[in-house]
Amino acid sequence: MFAIGAFVVYPGHGVGLIETIENVNVGGQAQDFYVLRILDTQMTIKVPITKNGIREPIEPKRVQEVYNILKHGPKIPDNHQPWNQRYRSYMERINSGSIFRVAEVLRELYCLKGGKGLSFGEKKLMATAKRLLVKELAVSVEAEEAEIKKELSCILP
Repeated sequence: MFAIGAFVVYPGHGVGLIETIENVNVGGQAQDFYVLRILDTQMTIKVPITKNGIREPIEPKRVQEVYNILKHGPKIPDNHQPWNQRYRSYMERINSGSIFRVAEVLRELYCLKGGKGLSFGEKKLMATAKRLLVKELAVSVEAEEAEIKKELSCILP
């Protein structure tokens, strides 16, 4: 269980702060829910304590692994799939909850951007992946988001 006031990562939404834990009657049964405020959007959501997919932010000592994924991935991703299959694959990875998978998506889209340009949907996905990475890395290493963005801009030429 996570404590009130803890930062957590909710897949697809990013970093949130646990504001409270509520007991709600659902279908005649009492269930406990985390009430999260997502930092990026200020959206408040209720997430069941059991089977929720939330996790702690990445440990600071593992941040370099994220940077290595961004630096050392394949230079040209396999873009022979139709755009809708690529989009679905990217969304699955973003919603997986793994910061490492999100970093892969950002790297691949960044490489595609340099080669052929991106569709509107791919641009939006790239912005989402970058936003999720920046927020989590900033919380993890207790840094300003501007500092993390600067580091990413050095890594992604």
